[in-house]
Amino acid sequence: MKRVAVVGGGVAGLAAAYELSKLRSGGERLQVALYEASGRLGGIVETVREGGFVIEGGPDGWMTEKPWAKKLAVELGLEDELLCSNDAGRKTYVLCEGRLKVIPDGMRMMVPTDLRALHGSELFSETAKDAFRDELKRAEELRAAAPAIDESVAEFVQRHFGTEVLTKIGAPLLSGVFGGDVTKLSVRAVMAPFVAMEREHGSLIAGLQARKGADKAPIFATLRSGLGTLIDRMIATVPQEWIHLGVEVISVGRDGDEWVVGTTVGEERFDGVMMAAPVHIARALIAPVDARAAELMQMEASSAVVVGFGFDDAEKVQVPPGFGFLVPPGSDSLLLACTFMDQKFDERVPTCGRLLRAFFGGLAAERLMRCGNDETATIARMELARILGPLPEPRVSVVRRWPLSLPQYGVGHLERMAELDDRVRGLDGLWLLGNGYRGVGLPDLIRDARAAVQTLAAYTIH
Repeated sequence: MKRVAVVGGGVAGLAAAYELSKLRSGGERLQVALYEASGRLGGIVETVREGGFVIEGGPDGWMTEKPWAKKLAVELGLEDELLCSNDAGRKTYVLCEGRLKVIPDGMRMMVPTDLRALHGSELFSETAKDAFRDELKRAEELRAAAPAIDESVAEFVQRHFGTEVLTKIGAPLLSGVFGGDVTKLSVRAVMAPFVAMEREHGSLIAGLQARKGADKAPIFATLRSGLGTLIDRMIATVPQEWIHLGVEVISVGRDGDEWVVGTTVGEERFDGVMMAAPVHIARALIAPVDARAAELMQMEASSAVVVGFGFDDAEKVQVPPGFGFLVPPGSDSLLLACTFMDQKFDERVPTCGRLLRAFFGGLAAERLMRCGNDETATIARMELARILGPLPEPRVSVVRRWPLSLPQYGVGHLERMAELDDRVRGLDGLWLLGNGYRGVGLPDLIRDARAAVQTLAAYTIH
Protein backbone atom coordinates (compact mmCIF):
# COMPACT_ATOMS: atom_id res chain seq x y z
CA MET A 1 0.00 0.00 0.00
CA LYS A 2 1.50 3.30 -1.10
CA ARG A 3 0.50 6.46 0.75
CA VAL A 4 0.23 9.80 -1.05
CA ALA A 5 -0.61 13.23 0.33
CA VAL A 6 -2.09 15.88 -1.96
CA VAL A 7 -1.64 19.32 -0.42
CA GLY A 8 -4.21 21.76 -1.80
CA GLY A 9 -7.60 21.09 -3.34
CA GLY A 10 -7.62 23.62 -6.17
CA VAL A 11 -7.77 22.51 -9.79
CA ALA A 12 -4.25 21.03 -9.76
CA GLY A 13 -4.68 19.11 -6.49
CA LEU A 14 -8.15 17.87 -7.37
CA ALA A 15 -6.98 16.77 -10.83
CA ALA A 16 -4.13 14.86 -9.17
CA ALA A 17 -6.58 13.16 -6.79
CA TYR A 18 -8.79 12.28 -9.75
CA GLU A 19 -5.84 10.70 -11.58
CA LEU A 20 -4.87 8.79 -8.43
CA SER A 21 -8.44 7.50 -8.13
CA LYS A 22 -8.15 6.13 -11.67
CA LEU A 23 -4.99 4.31 -10.64
CA ARG A 24 -6.78 2.76 -7.69
CA SER A 25 -9.67 1.72 -9.92
CA GLY A 26 -7.08 0.02 -12.12
CA GLY A 27 -5.94 -2.13 -9.23
CA GLU A 28 -3.18 -0.09 -7.62
CA ARG A 29 -3.14 -0.24 -3.82
CA LEU A 30 -3.26 3.39 -2.77
CA GLN A 31 -4.02 5.38 0.34
CA VAL A 32 -4.49 9.08 -0.45
CA ALA A 33 -5.20 12.12 1.69
CA LEU A 34 -6.27 15.32 -0.08
CA TYR A 35 -5.89 18.27 2.32
CA GLU A 36 -7.72 21.53 1.61
CA ALA A 37 -7.61 24.37 4.11
CA SER A 38 -10.89 25.93 2.92
CA GLY A 39 -14.35 24.39 3.00
CA ARG A 40 -14.57 23.58 -0.72
CA LEU A 41 -12.59 22.06 -3.56
CA GLY A 42 -11.84 23.65 -6.92
CA GLY A 43 -9.85 26.72 -5.92
CA ILE A 44 -10.66 29.72 -8.08
CA VAL A 45 -12.96 27.65 -10.31
CA GLU A 46 -16.49 28.25 -9.09
CA THR A 47 -19.78 28.68 -10.93
CA VAL A 48 -22.76 30.59 -9.54
CA ARG A 49 -26.09 29.68 -11.19
CA GLU A 50 -28.85 32.07 -10.25
CA GLY A 51 -31.92 33.46 -12.03
CA GLY A 52 -30.95 31.78 -15.29
CA PHE A 53 -27.45 33.32 -15.23
CA VAL A 54 -24.29 31.20 -15.34
CA ILE A 55 -21.59 33.31 -13.67
CA GLU A 56 -18.00 32.18 -13.27
CA GLY A 57 -16.19 33.36 -10.17
CA GLY A 58 -12.79 32.62 -11.69
CA PRO A 59 -11.77 31.61 -15.23
CA ASP A 60 -14.64 31.47 -17.71
CA GLY A 61 -13.13 28.81 -19.96
CA TRP A 62 -9.91 27.62 -21.55
CA MET A 63 -7.94 28.11 -24.76
CA THR A 64 -8.75 25.36 -27.23
CA GLU A 65 -5.19 25.14 -28.60
CA LYS A 66 -4.28 23.34 -25.36
CA PRO A 67 -6.20 20.03 -25.44
CA TRP A 68 -5.98 18.78 -21.86
CA ALA A 69 -9.08 20.43 -20.37
CA LYS A 70 -11.27 19.19 -23.22
CA LYS A 71 -9.82 15.67 -22.90
CA LEU A 72 -10.63 15.65 -19.21
CA ALA A 73 -14.18 16.91 -19.83
CA VAL A 74 -14.78 14.17 -22.39
CA GLU A 75 -13.29 11.56 -20.07
CA LEU A 76 -15.71 12.68 -17.37
CA GLY A 77 -18.68 12.27 -19.68
CA LEU A 78 -19.14 15.98 -20.36
CA GLU A 79 -18.73 15.97 -24.13
CA ASP A 80 -22.31 17.22 -24.63
CA GLU A 81 -21.52 20.09 -22.25
CA LEU A 82 -18.68 21.48 -24.38
CA LEU A 83 -19.41 24.98 -25.64
CA CYS A 84 -17.18 27.01 -27.96
CA SER A 85 -16.85 30.78 -28.03
CA ASN A 86 -18.80 32.78 -30.63
CA ASP A 87 -15.75 33.63 -32.69
CA ALA A 88 -17.77 34.87 -35.67
CA GLY A 89 -18.52 37.94 -33.54
CA ARG A 90 -15.18 38.12 -31.75
CA LYS A 91 -14.04 41.69 -31.26
CA THR A 92 -12.04 43.13 -28.41
CA TYR A 93 -11.80 46.80 -27.51
CA VAL A 94 -9.24 48.93 -25.72
CA LEU A 95 -10.13 51.91 -23.55
CA CYS A 96 -8.23 54.72 -25.22
CA GLU A 97 -8.74 58.45 -24.63
CA GLY A 98 -11.95 57.68 -22.76
CA ARG A 99 -13.47 55.66 -25.62
CA LEU A 100 -13.63 51.98 -26.54
CA LYS A 101 -11.61 51.49 -29.71
CA VAL A 102 -11.71 48.12 -31.45
CA ILE A 103 -8.59 46.04 -31.96
CA PRO A 104 -8.24 45.46 -35.72
CA ASP A 105 -9.37 42.11 -37.10
CA GLY A 106 -6.80 39.36 -37.44
CA MET A 107 -4.67 40.31 -34.43
CA ARG A 108 -3.02 37.47 -32.53
CA MET A 109 -2.22 39.14 -29.22
CA MET A 110 -0.33 42.23 -30.42
CA VAL A 111 0.63 40.82 -33.82
CA PRO A 112 -1.46 41.50 -36.95
CA THR A 113 -1.87 38.83 -39.60
CA ASP A 114 -3.25 41.27 -42.16
CA LEU A 115 -1.69 44.72 -42.40
CA ARG A 116 -4.62 45.95 -44.49
CA ALA A 117 -6.86 45.67 -41.40
CA LEU A 118 -4.80 48.43 -39.77
CA HIS A 119 -5.66 51.09 -42.36
CA GLY A 120 -8.88 52.38 -40.85
CA SER A 121 -8.01 51.59 -37.24
CA GLU A 122 -8.75 54.32 -34.70
CA LEU A 123 -6.76 52.49 -32.05
CA PHE A 124 -3.28 53.00 -33.47
CA SER A 125 -1.55 56.18 -34.52
CA GLU A 126 0.13 56.42 -37.94
CA THR A 127 3.45 55.97 -36.14
CA ALA A 128 2.31 52.62 -34.70
CA LYS A 129 0.90 51.52 -38.08
CA ASP A 130 4.27 52.33 -39.67
CA ALA A 131 5.98 50.30 -36.93
CA PHE A 132 3.84 47.27 -37.85
CA ARG A 133 4.68 47.67 -41.55
CA ASP A 134 8.39 48.15 -40.81
CA GLU A 135 8.49 45.02 -38.63
CA LEU A 136 7.79 42.88 -41.67
CA LYS A 137 10.58 44.62 -43.59
CA ARG A 138 13.06 44.17 -40.72
CA ALA A 139 12.74 40.38 -40.61
CA GLU A 140 16.42 39.59 -41.16
CA GLU A 141 17.57 42.32 -38.80
CA LEU A 142 15.23 41.06 -36.05
CA ARG A 143 16.27 37.45 -36.51
CA ALA A 144 19.95 38.39 -36.30
CA ALA A 145 19.32 40.51 -33.20
CA ALA A 146 17.29 37.88 -31.32
CA PRO A 147 18.96 37.58 -27.90
CA ALA A 148 20.42 34.28 -26.72
CA ILE A 149 19.08 34.83 -23.21
CA ASP A 150 15.66 35.60 -21.74
CA GLU A 151 14.28 39.13 -21.74
CA SER A 152 11.14 40.89 -20.58
CA VAL A 153 7.93 41.00 -22.58
CA ALA A 154 8.32 44.77 -22.75
CA GLU A 155 11.78 44.54 -24.33
CA PHE A 156 10.58 41.92 -26.82
CA VAL A 157 7.47 43.79 -27.95
CA GLN A 158 9.24 47.13 -28.10
CA ARG A 159 11.96 45.67 -30.34
CA HIS A 160 9.30 44.56 -32.78
CA PHE A 161 6.57 47.19 -32.62
CA GLY A 162 7.47 50.02 -30.24
CA THR A 163 6.04 51.44 -27.04
CA GLU A 164 2.54 52.35 -28.25
CA VAL A 165 1.67 48.77 -29.23
CA LEU A 166 3.10 47.49 -25.96
CA THR A 167 1.06 49.98 -23.93
CA LYS A 168 -2.24 49.68 -25.78
CA ILE A 169 -2.40 45.91 -26.35
CA GLY A 170 0.57 44.00 -24.94
CA ALA A 171 0.41 45.22 -21.35
CA PRO A 172 -3.36 44.88 -20.77
CA LEU A 173 -3.55 41.48 -22.51
CA LEU A 174 -0.78 39.93 -20.46
CA SER A 175 -1.80 41.65 -17.22
CA GLY A 176 -5.19 39.98 -17.53
CA VAL A 177 -3.66 36.51 -17.80
CA PHE A 178 -0.57 36.71 -15.60
CA GLY A 179 -1.33 39.71 -13.43
CA GLY A 180 2.21 40.79 -14.13
CA ASP A 181 4.25 43.83 -15.03
CA VAL A 182 5.37 43.48 -18.66
CA THR A 183 8.73 45.00 -17.75
CA LYS A 184 9.32 42.00 -15.48
CA LEU A 185 7.47 39.13 -17.19
CA SER A 186 9.63 36.56 -18.98
CA VAL A 187 8.93 36.50 -22.71
CA ARG A 188 10.22 32.93 -23.00
CA ALA A 189 7.82 31.77 -20.28
CA VAL A 190 4.67 33.63 -21.35
CA MET A 191 5.11 34.11 -25.13
CA ALA A 192 7.10 31.04 -26.13
CA PRO A 193 5.44 30.58 -29.57
CA PHE A 194 6.37 34.14 -30.52
CA VAL A 195 9.97 33.66 -29.39
CA ALA A 196 10.12 30.59 -31.65
CA MET A 197 8.65 32.63 -34.54
CA GLU A 198 11.35 35.26 -34.08
CA ARG A 199 14.09 32.63 -34.27
CA GLU A 200 12.62 31.17 -37.46
CA HIS A 201 11.23 34.20 -39.30
CA GLY A 202 12.61 37.27 -37.55
CA SER A 203 9.33 39.08 -38.15
CA LEU A 204 6.41 37.97 -35.96
CA ILE A 205 4.00 39.15 -38.65
CA ALA A 206 5.78 36.93 -41.19
CA GLY A 207 5.66 34.04 -38.72
CA LEU A 208 1.89 34.34 -38.29
CA GLN A 209 1.29 34.80 -42.00
CA ALA A 210 3.24 31.60 -42.67
CA ARG A 211 0.78 29.63 -40.57
CA LYS A 212 -2.33 31.59 -41.54
CA GLY A 213 -5.26 29.27 -42.15
CA ALA A 214 -3.99 26.68 -39.68
CA ASP A 215 -6.09 28.04 -36.80
CA LYS A 216 -9.71 27.40 -37.71
CA ALA A 217 -10.98 26.21 -34.34
CA PRO A 218 -12.69 28.65 -31.93
CA ILE A 219 -10.21 30.19 -29.55
CA PHE A 220 -12.06 29.49 -26.29
CA ALA A 221 -14.24 26.74 -24.87
CA THR A 222 -16.21 26.19 -21.67
CA LEU A 223 -19.05 24.03 -20.32
CA ARG A 224 -22.73 24.87 -20.82
CA SER A 225 -23.52 24.61 -17.14
CA GLY A 226 -20.27 26.30 -16.10
CA LEU A 227 -16.78 25.16 -15.18
CA GLY A 228 -18.02 24.20 -11.72
CA THR A 229 -19.45 21.08 -13.37
CA LEU A 230 -15.91 19.95 -14.21
CA ILE A 231 -15.02 20.28 -10.53
CA ASP A 232 -18.17 18.45 -9.41
CA ARG A 233 -17.50 15.54 -11.76
CA MET A 234 -13.94 15.13 -10.53
CA ILE A 235 -15.07 15.26 -6.91
CA ALA A 236 -17.63 12.53 -7.62
CA THR A 237 -14.89 10.18 -8.82
CA VAL A 238 -12.58 10.67 -5.82
CA PRO A 239 -13.20 8.38 -2.82
CA GLN A 240 -14.82 10.58 -0.21
CA GLU A 241 -12.60 9.22 2.56
CA TRP A 242 -9.63 10.76 0.75
CA ILE A 243 -11.00 14.31 1.06
CA HIS A 244 -10.17 16.39 4.15
CA LEU A 245 -11.77 19.84 3.97
CA GLY A 246 -10.96 22.55 6.48
CA VAL A 247 -7.62 20.90 7.24
CA GLU A 248 -4.56 23.09 6.81
CA VAL A 249 -1.10 21.62 6.21
CA ILE A 250 1.31 23.40 8.52
CA SER A 251 4.54 21.44 7.98
CA VAL A 252 6.21 19.02 5.58
CA GLY A 253 9.39 17.12 6.42
CA ARG A 254 11.45 14.02 5.72
CA ASP A 255 12.11 11.14 8.09
CA GLY A 256 14.21 8.54 6.33
CA ASP A 257 12.32 7.42 3.23
CA GLU A 258 9.04 8.84 4.47
CA TRP A 259 7.41 12.22 4.20
CA VAL A 260 5.88 13.58 7.40
CA VAL A 261 2.95 15.92 6.86
CA GLY A 262 1.75 17.96 9.81
CA THR A 263 -1.77 19.36 9.73
CA THR A 264 -4.08 21.20 12.07
CA VAL A 265 -5.51 17.82 13.13
CA GLY A 266 -2.30 15.84 13.53
CA GLU A 267 0.62 14.23 11.72
CA GLU A 268 0.66 11.56 9.01
CA ARG A 269 3.38 9.69 7.12
CA PHE A 270 3.43 9.23 3.36
CA ASP A 271 5.54 7.78 0.59
CA GLY A 272 4.91 10.77 -1.64
CA VAL A 273 3.64 14.36 -1.52
CA MET A 274 1.94 16.20 -4.36
CA MET A 275 2.33 19.84 -3.38
CA ALA A 276 -0.52 21.72 -5.05
CA ALA A 277 -0.84 24.61 -2.60
CA PRO A 278 -0.43 28.19 -3.89
CA VAL A 279 3.22 28.77 -4.62
CA HIS A 280 3.85 31.16 -1.70
CA ILE A 281 2.41 28.57 0.72
CA ALA A 282 4.24 25.69 -0.96
CA ARG A 283 7.48 27.64 -0.71
CA ALA A 284 7.12 28.09 3.05
CA LEU A 285 6.36 24.38 3.51
CA ILE A 286 9.32 23.25 1.37
CA ALA A 287 11.88 25.65 2.89
CA PRO A 288 12.85 23.39 5.85
CA VAL A 289 13.37 20.45 3.46
CA ASP A 290 15.37 22.24 0.76
CA ALA A 291 16.27 25.89 1.20
CA ARG A 292 17.54 26.27 -2.37
CA ALA A 293 14.32 24.84 -3.81
CA ALA A 294 12.36 27.33 -1.73
CA GLU A 295 14.60 30.14 -2.97
CA LEU A 296 13.86 29.14 -6.57
CA MET A 297 10.13 29.21 -5.77
CA GLN A 298 10.31 32.85 -4.72
CA MET A 299 8.23 34.93 -7.13
CA GLU A 300 5.91 37.88 -7.04
CA ALA A 301 2.18 37.25 -7.24
CA SER A 302 -0.74 39.59 -7.76
CA SER A 303 -4.30 39.43 -6.55
CA ALA A 304 -7.49 39.56 -8.58
CA VAL A 305 -11.07 40.61 -7.93
CA VAL A 306 -13.90 39.46 -10.21
CA VAL A 307 -17.35 41.05 -10.14
CA GLY A 308 -20.17 39.58 -12.23
CA PHE A 309 -23.43 41.42 -12.97
CA GLY A 310 -26.50 39.76 -14.42
CA PHE A 311 -29.04 42.18 -15.92
CA ASP A 312 -32.61 41.24 -16.90
CA ASP A 313 -32.84 43.48 -19.97
CA ALA A 314 -29.94 43.62 -22.42
CA GLU A 315 -31.53 46.61 -24.13
CA LYS A 316 -30.86 48.69 -21.03
CA VAL A 317 -27.18 47.64 -20.94
CA GLN A 318 -25.78 48.65 -24.30
CA VAL A 319 -22.40 47.19 -25.20
CA PRO A 320 -20.63 47.06 -28.57
CA PRO A 321 -20.53 43.72 -30.41
CA GLY A 322 -17.71 41.48 -29.28
CA PHE A 323 -16.16 39.79 -26.26
CA GLY A 324 -15.23 42.78 -24.10
CA PHE A 325 -12.59 45.40 -23.50
CA LEU A 326 -9.14 45.89 -21.98
CA VAL A 327 -7.88 48.83 -19.94
CA PRO A 328 -4.21 49.77 -20.46
CA PRO A 329 -2.07 50.64 -17.42
CA GLY A 330 -2.17 54.32 -16.59
CA SER A 331 -5.75 54.79 -17.76
CA ASP A 332 -8.18 56.74 -15.63
CA SER A 333 -9.97 53.58 -14.51
CA LEU A 334 -9.54 51.01 -11.77
CA LEU A 335 -10.62 48.25 -14.15
CA LEU A 336 -8.25 45.81 -15.80
CA ALA A 337 -10.85 44.39 -18.21
CA CYS A 338 -14.51 43.56 -18.75
CA THR A 339 -16.00 40.58 -20.57
CA PHE A 340 -19.39 40.65 -22.29
CA MET A 341 -20.14 37.07 -21.27
CA ASP A 342 -23.47 36.66 -23.08
CA GLN A 343 -21.73 37.59 -26.35
CA LYS A 344 -18.62 35.52 -25.77
CA PHE A 345 -20.55 32.30 -24.99
CA ASP A 346 -24.14 31.22 -25.56
CA GLU A 347 -26.34 29.95 -22.73
CA ARG A 348 -24.95 32.28 -20.06
CA VAL A 349 -28.13 34.30 -19.51
CA PRO A 350 -31.93 33.98 -19.45
CA THR A 351 -33.89 35.29 -22.44
CA CYS A 352 -33.05 38.96 -23.12
CA GLY A 353 -30.45 38.98 -20.33
CA ARG A 354 -27.00 40.57 -20.24
CA LEU A 355 -23.98 39.33 -18.24
CA LEU A 356 -20.88 41.45 -17.62
CA ARG A 357 -17.78 40.45 -15.68
CA ALA A 358 -15.45 43.14 -14.40
CA PHE A 359 -11.82 42.33 -13.52
CA PHE A 360 -9.51 44.21 -11.18
CA GLY A 361 -5.83 43.49 -10.66
CA GLY A 362 -2.71 45.00 -9.16
CA LEU A 363 -3.13 47.88 -6.72
CA ALA A 364 -6.85 48.21 -7.49
CA ALA A 365 -7.42 44.58 -6.50
CA GLU A 366 -5.42 45.05 -3.31
CA ARG A 367 -7.62 48.03 -2.43
CA LEU A 368 -10.83 46.12 -3.14
CA MET A 369 -9.64 43.19 -1.02
CA ARG A 370 -10.31 45.41 1.97
CA CYS A 371 -13.86 46.30 0.89
CA GLY A 372 -17.07 44.43 1.59
CA ASN A 373 -19.05 42.81 -1.21
CA ASP A 374 -21.59 45.64 -1.50
CA GLU A 375 -18.91 48.31 -1.69
CA THR A 376 -16.88 46.28 -4.21
CA ALA A 377 -19.95 45.75 -6.40
CA THR A 378 -20.78 49.47 -6.21
CA ILE A 379 -17.26 50.46 -7.27
CA ALA A 380 -17.30 47.93 -10.12
CA ARG A 381 -20.66 49.17 -11.37
CA MET A 382 -19.51 52.80 -11.23
CA GLU A 383 -16.33 51.99 -13.16
CA LEU A 384 -18.30 50.13 -15.82
CA ALA A 385 -20.88 52.95 -16.07
CA ARG A 386 -18.12 55.50 -16.70
CA ILE A 387 -17.20 53.54 -19.83
CA LEU A 388 -20.48 51.95 -20.98
CA GLY A 389 -22.99 54.53 -19.78
CA PRO A 390 -25.59 54.32 -16.99
CA LEU A 391 -26.38 50.81 -15.80
CA PRO A 392 -29.65 49.59 -14.23
CA GLU A 393 -29.82 47.66 -11.00
CA PRO A 394 -28.51 44.14 -11.67
CA ARG A 395 -30.66 41.11 -10.99
CA VAL A 396 -27.62 39.16 -9.74
CA SER A 397 -24.23 40.33 -8.43
CA VAL A 398 -21.31 38.02 -7.67
CA VAL A 399 -18.06 39.19 -6.05
CA ARG A 400 -14.98 36.97 -5.74
CA ARG A 401 -11.57 37.87 -4.33
CA TRP A 402 -8.51 35.82 -5.19
CA PRO A 403 -5.50 36.97 -3.12
CA LEU A 404 -2.03 36.28 -4.57
CA SER A 405 -3.62 34.05 -7.18
CA LEU A 406 -1.54 35.11 -10.20
CA PRO A 407 2.18 34.24 -9.91
CA GLN A 408 4.41 36.43 -12.04
CA TYR A 409 6.79 34.52 -14.32
CA GLY A 410 9.76 36.88 -14.14
CA VAL A 411 12.69 37.03 -16.55
CA GLY A 412 14.72 33.82 -16.17
CA HIS A 413 11.67 31.82 -15.05
CA LEU A 414 12.35 28.81 -17.28
CA GLU A 415 15.95 28.55 -16.09
CA ARG A 416 14.85 28.73 -12.46
CA MET A 417 12.18 26.08 -13.05
CA ALA A 418 14.73 23.78 -14.71
CA GLU A 419 16.96 24.01 -11.64
CA LEU A 420 13.94 23.59 -9.36
CA ASP A 421 12.89 20.46 -11.25
CA ASP A 422 16.37 19.01 -10.75
CA ARG A 423 16.23 19.65 -7.02
CA VAL A 424 12.72 18.23 -6.68
CA ARG A 425 13.77 15.06 -8.51
CA GLY A 426 16.45 14.69 -5.87
CA LEU A 427 13.77 14.81 -3.17
CA ASP A 428 12.32 11.39 -3.88
CA GLY A 429 8.53 11.41 -3.77
CA LEU A 430 7.79 15.15 -4.16
CA TRP A 431 5.87 16.82 -7.00
CA LEU A 432 5.12 20.53 -7.37
CA LEU A 433 1.78 21.33 -9.01
CA GLY A 434 -0.14 24.54 -9.60
CA ASN A 435 0.09 27.76 -11.57
CA GLY A 436 3.48 28.91 -10.28
CA TYR A 437 5.62 26.65 -12.42
CA ARG A 438 4.67 25.52 -15.94
CA GLY A 439 1.56 27.48 -16.97
CA VAL A 440 -1.43 29.25 -15.46
CA GLY A 441 -4.44 28.01 -17.45
CA LEU A 442 -6.77 25.12 -16.66
CA PRO A 443 -5.27 22.91 -19.40
CA ASP A 444 -1.75 23.45 -18.01
CA LEU A 445 -2.79 22.50 -14.48
CA ILE A 446 -4.62 19.38 -15.69
CA ARG A 447 -1.69 18.33 -17.91
CA ASP A 448 0.79 18.69 -15.04
CA ALA A 449 -1.37 16.73 -12.60
CA ARG A 450 -1.75 13.87 -15.06
CA ALA A 451 1.97 13.81 -15.81
CA ALA A 452 2.85 13.80 -12.10
CA VAL A 453 0.60 10.83 -11.34
CA GLN A 454 1.98 8.95 -14.34
CA THR A 455 5.48 9.53 -12.99
CA LEU A 456 4.40 8.40 -9.55
CA ALA A 457 2.87 5.23 -11.04
CA ALA A 458 5.96 4.43 -13.07
CA TYR A 459 8.67 5.09 -10.50
CA THR A 460 7.09 4.85 -7.06
CA ILE A 461 4.22 2.41 -7.02
CA HIS A 462 5.65 -0.60 -8.80
